[in-house]
Amino acid sequence: MSNISQQVSAQVRLVKKNRQSVQLVLLVPVFIFLGACTSIDFDYPREESYALDDTDDTFFGELVASALENRPANQSGFYPLISGINALSLRLLLAANAQESIDVQYYLIKNDATGLELVRELLNAADRGVRVRVLVDDVFTSGYDAGLSVLHDHPNTEIRITNPFNRGRMGRTFSALGNFSRINRRMHNKSFTVDNKMTIIGGRNIADEYFGARLDNNFADLDVLAIGPIVSDVSQMFDAYWNHPQALPIPAFISPPVDSEAAMTTLRAQLQSNLEFIRHTKYAQAVANTINDYFGGDLSNLEWAEYQLVYDTPDKMIGREEAGDGLITSSLIEQLNSAEERLFIVSPYFVPLDSGVEYLSELRNRGVDITILTNSLAANNQFSVHSGYAPSRKPLLENGIRIYEVKPNATVEGADFFAASGATVTLHTKSFLVDSREVFIGSFNFDPRSAYLNSEMGVLIRSEGLAALFEEITVEARLRNSYELFLNESNEIRWRGYDENDREIIYDKEPETSWFQRFSVGLIGLFPIDRQL
Repeated sequence: MSNISQQVSAQVRLVKKNRQSVQLVLLVPVFIFLGACTSIDFDYPREESYALDDTDDTFFGELVASALENRPANQSGFYPLISGINALSLRLLLAANAQESIDVQYYLIKNDATGLELVRELLNAADRGVRVRVLVDDVFTSGYDAGLSVLHDHPNTEIRITNPFNRGRMGRTFSALGNFSRINRRMHNKSFTVDNKMTIIGGRNIADEYFGARLDNNFADLDVLAIGPIVSDVSQMFDAYWNHPQALPIPAFISPPVDSEAAMTTLRAQLQSNLEFIRHTKYAQAVANTINDYFGGDLSNLEWAEYQLVYDTPDKMIGREEAGDGLITSSLIEQLNSAEERLFIVSPYFVPLDSGVEYLSELRNRGVDITILTNSLAANNQFSVHSGYAPSRKPLLENGIRIYEVKPNATVEGADFFAASGATVTLHTKSFLVDSREVFIGSFNFDPRSAYLNSEMGVLIRSEGLAALFEEITVEARLRNSYELFLNESNEIRWRGYDENDREIIYDKEPETSWFQRFSVGLIGLFPIDRQL
């Protein structure tokens, strides 16, 4: 009798468990439906606006005019920003001296020390009467709605969000479930343009880790400051995204503050508090010193070169892009195909898939020397990406393509002012070199997400001088800051590194990783998600 009772009780528990499971399954489409019901009003009224043309008499207008004298009309001036301190300093300097307009376009702007300091300078510029337009992707804005609304409320500032999540009762998560095909496409572009005279483009977002200001983890990244005709090209790109139907002003989906004046007072107090917190640090002093060194009216250190600004049509954010000139991949493939001797690719998230492995192998068979620099597992902040990349290593090595993976303790220029001992490093530079004659710098990763889903941008610079600098940087990265991969006699992948005394060390597993990290990557690799990476 006791056994029968136990069996009945077990059956009852099983029925209840199955019923709960069925209920959860049935509720999923309800959640998706509710998320979809709270839709975004993409017909929300907005005014088109465009980059200002009458900025010749501004500080930067006059500075650039003198630098452009006797320069060929098809050339622009470029200055690479390798150090995070330089990259932040220039942005702050440009914002502080803007007189007419600032156009900011980023995938990510964080509410941290460097992000708040840049916001402070943007707000100061708006107070001076400068028109400030901020275009940001919505994927990392969770919790920022109140601050975005306050900034948008300033008479000289407008903020637009690309491809926004729904802010309904079900929240962002269920909004994504109900609109996955749209939400899955993000704006990954990065540009910072002042007075339509100077611009910064490249791989950096706005957050501490991109400027060497984190205690635990910093990114090795690359931007370029540019003047000349390329600035108008960047402004045209910005305007195309700014006026696109997917770019919505804040009031279209975020309620305004109840008391705008009080909210602005609170924001200004927060920005001032952040300034007081960082102003006495070694990092802040380094930034101040760099700013003082930058502009005395001298732009003689710029590299002048022909160029091509390349970017995706904003229609890519809604899956309505057309093949050909509307996609960045068309221009990039054309340049890669032009390689005759060497190709050096730097990509933090490198997922070539079978088609990419075949393409690179064909280039190698044609006689092109190919080198790949990407993140090691220990340095990678995206385990899922590493799972998509790992299977490509052996076939690439078998076809004579060299692979280097950045160490987690690599050097990031300028990070020593802030980083604590043991801080890790992640490669974030997106660049490539063709035949020591042409360099690409931008936001494009060699992965399916950049190729097929996200919008991207960058610049192809035809300059032997910048190509030589690129080689100098990457040689150091390979010799001191990365592992060289190779196949041993048993055709197994091994990693070659060197210690502080230049003694060779051979690793038979992913260096400086735990079994759980390796297990996690292997587990993720079982799922068919490669084209989402």
